Amino acid sequence: MTFINYNTKEINCKIVYYGCGLSGKTTNLQYIYDRTADNARGKLISLSSENERTLFFDFLPLDAGEVRGFKTRFHLYTIPGQSFYEVSRQFILKGVDGIVFVIDSQRERLEANLESYESLEANLESQGYDIHKIPLVFQFNKRDVASAQPVVELSQAFNRLGAPEFEAVASKGIGVFETLTEITKLVLLDLKGG
Repeated sequence: MTFINYNTKEINCKIVYYGCGLSGKTTNLQYIYDRTADNARGKLISLSSENERTLFFDFLPLDAGEVRGFKTRFHLYTIPGQSFYEVSRQFILKGVDGIVFVIDSQRERLEANLESYESLEANLESQGYDIHKIPLVFQFNKRDVASAQPVVELSQAFNRLGAPEFEAVASKGIGVFETLTEITKLVLLDLKGG
């Protein structure tokens, strides 16, 4: 749910990067943060465990210009990928305006990706969201690994909705900003009513 602050003339939109553990969600946000001008970004907050996995969320407000005289700001979050953080996932999804589903392309991660996608569907439904109506982008990450599944197989397994999809190697920045640009565009179109 987009938050509009009439006092500051600011529209705040929430985008959540969702996916299984170690799929590249935090890597995406870190890359965006590192390559965004200081005056266009806020503080990156990362809560991690001793093994560097995201436990709660990364937060990155990004200035996206104006819409009808209102300054637009995107707040980017990641969910913890490990399934035992289900309550945190549900909390982070509250008020979401758009989702980037990050898929680990490694063949051996297919089951973890499928479990994460089922979790996304269930969590959205429990909060009254319709996955068919919420802005959604798929990112097929880790395309540079030897065991990467063909994109057509991943697309058939996950993207039954015909949502935009991007190949990526987040650690090298490939596909990161293309994914971000598309989800922000979809969120703004949704905000404007199509």
